[in-house]
Amino acid sequence: MRLTRTVTSWIFGGSLVFIAAAVTANPQVADTTRVDESFSLSPLEVHPRTSLTIVEQLRHNHYLRKDLDDDVSSQIFEKYIESLDGAKVYFLADDLAALEKYRYKIDDALRRGDLGPAFEVFNLYQSRRLDRFSYLLAMLEDSIEDIDFTIDEDIELDRDNAPWAPNQAAMDELWRKRLKAAVLNLKLNGKDLPEIEELLTKRYANRLKQTKQTKSEDAFQLYVNAFASTYDPHTQYFSPRTSQNFNINMSLSLEGIGAVLRTDDEYTAVVRLVPAGPADKSGQIKPADRIVSVGQGDQGPLIDIVGWRLDDVVELIRGPKGSKVRLEIIPSEAEDDGSKIVHITRNTVQLEEQAAQKKLLTLNAGGQEFRLGVIEVPTFYVDFKAVQRGDPNYKSTTRDVEILIGELMTEGIDGLVVDLRNNGGGSLQEADSLTGLFIKSGPTVQVKSARRRPNIYSDTDDEAAWDGPMAVMVNRLSASASEIFAGAIQDYERGIIIGSQTFGKGTVQTLIPLNRGQLKITAAKFYRVSGQSTQHQGILPDIEFPELFDVDRIGESSLDDAMPWDMIQPAVYPHSNVLQPLLGDLQTRHDIRVADDPDFKYVRALALKNKEHGKKTHLSLNEATRRTEKQRDDKWRLDLENALRVAKGDVALESLDQWDDELERAAAEQADRDPRDDAMLVEAGHILLDYIGLTRQIAMVENFDQAVQ
Repeated sequence: MRLTRTVTSWIFGGSLVFIAAAVTANPQVADTTRVDESFSLSPLEVHPRTSLTIVEQLRHNHYLRKDLDDDVSSQIFEKYIESLDGAKVYFLADDLAALEKYRYKIDDALRRGDLGPAFEVFNLYQSRRLDRFSYLLAMLEDSIEDIDFTIDEDIELDRDNAPWAPNQAAMDELWRKRLKAAVLNLKLNGKDLPEIEELLTKRYANRLKQTKQTKSEDAFQLYVNAFASTYDPHTQYFSPRTSQNFNINMSLSLEGIGAVLRTDDEYTAVVRLVPAGPADKSGQIKPADRIVSVGQGDQGPLIDIVGWRLDDVVELIRGPKGSKVRLEIIPSEAEDDGSKIVHITRNTVQLEEQAAQKKLLTLNAGGQEFRLGVIEVPTFYVDFKAVQRGDPNYKSTTRDVEILIGELMTEGIDGLVVDLRNNGGGSLQEADSLTGLFIKSGPTVQVKSARRRPNIYSDTDDEAAWDGPMAVMVNRLSASASEIFAGAIQDYERGIIIGSQTFGKGTVQTLIPLNRGQLKITAAKFYRVSGQSTQHQGILPDIEFPELFDVDRIGESSLDDAMPWDMIQPAVYPHSNVLQPLLGDLQTRHDIRVADDPDFKYVRALALKNKEHGKKTHLSLNEATRRTEKQRDDKWRLDLENALRVAKGDVALESLDQWDDELERAAAEQADRDPRDDAMLVEAGHILLDYIGLTRQIAMVENFDQAVQ
């Protein structure tokens, strides 16, 4: 897997922030084997001491105990090269051969605080970047009108396993195709050649400028993070500037669009959306979408951000509350890098908007009407400021859900669905206390620090706010605290877990201040009361729904060197042993019900299409072929949408533009949406009703047996 330049930071399910060292190119260099000394960087005076501190902190405080030896040195070497040139488009094969001398010496250099090897590698990388972008600018100077888009040739999409270019001619050919692909993508998006030439010239000139502005801090950060990531992908060093962005992100105090971003190759990709944030409310942005340009207001020019530093992108997207920003995005499911413009009004995410909400879902089963309560939990929140000032009415997930349960009980509900879809986590304490609302007493989660016995969180009040039938809905974006809650409900057999495999974030990070910047380090792991880790594997649902998110791009298992799933001793806890024997019947009834259901057929078709798209290895550079592919894909998507609409009695759409308008309108009406319009929720309700019916039959049989005796 390619090492993506990012820092994944979910401290108890918190925000994910970033690291990116943006670098670009420079005037042509005749001798491509030498390093351009005019842009040579060297460590700051403070860097050796900081690196020694990081070595010691990881050795003593990380959850994993690792020796800094030749094996780890080789891993660091590979990760550093990968973080610089994962797509293998800058270094030549001879460069790698020359750098091999450091493969087994990095461990010794780190122990001495010697950053010479790190900066020698980085400076060669800088030189190669300058060479490449000067080549592109020279090609653009010669004009792009002579590019022949009728030739049948293609470009490799994923170069993880591609060989290093053996010589300059091979590298030039690779970049010729990359430029051709960029021109063709823009051409297919409706831009003419003069406009494309101007845009790409600005793009590469800007990246050239950014390369020349690269600082020693950028090189140091990438290098020490190559070392830190040999432990796990969530352990990272934050430079002073990155630390500031991280702290802003964690407090959610900054006004913006409410999207968590990372650098993925030269693109800025969406990782997740903050619940109830402007991007979430727009309904037009999803995880794995890529942002290619940013414009201010309704009319401001779109600024191309391909290849930008991530912190610079974030600053461009940020802005005062009430102001507008336009984002040009490439949707994650786009087959041909086709883009669209999204308009978003910046705002501050309010705690009230992230609060749990209730709905009432009325369903018929066996000629009888049932009332099911639905509680949506977007995040595990607590108003720490209100707690600190002693406010007895402070808001928290548990307090709000308990109130909602009471209100639903007065409405005479027969069962309860807790909806954790897209819930990225939050407070550990809230996951613990929320579990306590559904069990009378017992352990809820185990947290194990390095080389220590597990700390067991427990509910001890001997009361439950709801002891009736329940189900919990999850998906791939349900993470951290959501997995703790769902795992406990599953272990106790307290309710049915419905949906898809969750994210798999089962580690705990802590922040350690350094003499320069700070270190985020994995210090503990979550374990379910059954002893199973929530790490990597996440929670496997009892009844599985089709998943639209690409598990190869989203989730803990998609990250390089993610810590593995494992087990510890289970805690002592009561469980009913009632649910497991019924799962076979529940699955059979579910399968029969959704076999021809138009909504499930729609989701299954999309999921299959996304998997096919993920397997695509090459992109055609023939314009006619690409236009044919786009027409075919657009027709397929429109036909799929219309098949669903017609099946539900709606009017068929004439174009995908109409469908985009429908999505925007639906997002605006999300708060007032009838729960019966959510096909996945309705099916979860039917599964819960099946469970209620089966348990009643069991109870009748048991009562009959007792009467006979």
